[in-house]
Amino acid sequence: MPKIQESRNALAQALVAGTRLVCDAGEIDRARLDEIRRSLLVLAAKKDLWSEGQFPSPPEGQLQNRYLIAGEPAEGITLYLNVVRSGKKVPPHNHTTWACIAAVEGVEHNMFYSRRDDGTEAGKATLVLDKVVAVGPGDAIAMLADDIHTFEVRGNQVIRHLHLYGRPLESLSARKAFDVESGTYRLMDVGVKTIV
Repeated sequence: MPKIQESRNALAQALVAGTRLVCDAGEIDRARLDEIRRSLLVLAAKKDLWSEGQFPSPPEGQLQNRYLIAGEPAEGITLYLNVVRSGKKVPPHNHTTWACIAAVEGVEHNMFYSRRDDGTEAGKATLVLDKVVAVGPGDAIAMLADDIHTFEVRGNQVIRHLHLYGRPLESLSARKAFDVESGTYRLMDVGVKTIV
């Protein structure tokens, strides 16, 4: 195994193990989540671990490659590298688990929403845009399970961002995708196949 791959694997597994310690110390709140976010930033700063040669951009006509980097067994903490072309947009959604995203290369614009209805009517939701955060190298965001966001990649770029979740994306079958204009939501499909 090449040295860079060994280093990446060891650092990624150490991040997952350290994150497990934070999770086991108590309920995940904003303070614990910020600790996880800061650890992910350290790994994202090691740009040589995430190069195009090791993790190719999606082919022309496709917008995203998602690579599985490390994770716990039994649907535990999971780390991915997302490589995304300009034009990628997703509807506002929640994750049903905590999530941290740190930029390696390129800028992703995240829009955060708050829900203004009481949640009692199935399929209906009123969202209001709270803020837009540009996540570029040296930046990271953190979200609790019910936080709602969307993102887009603007301009002419390919971004590389690390995504760390409390559970694998493929297991998150109860996520909601929101339609702000119609005031509705539906269950969200994972959509992109993970490259292992």
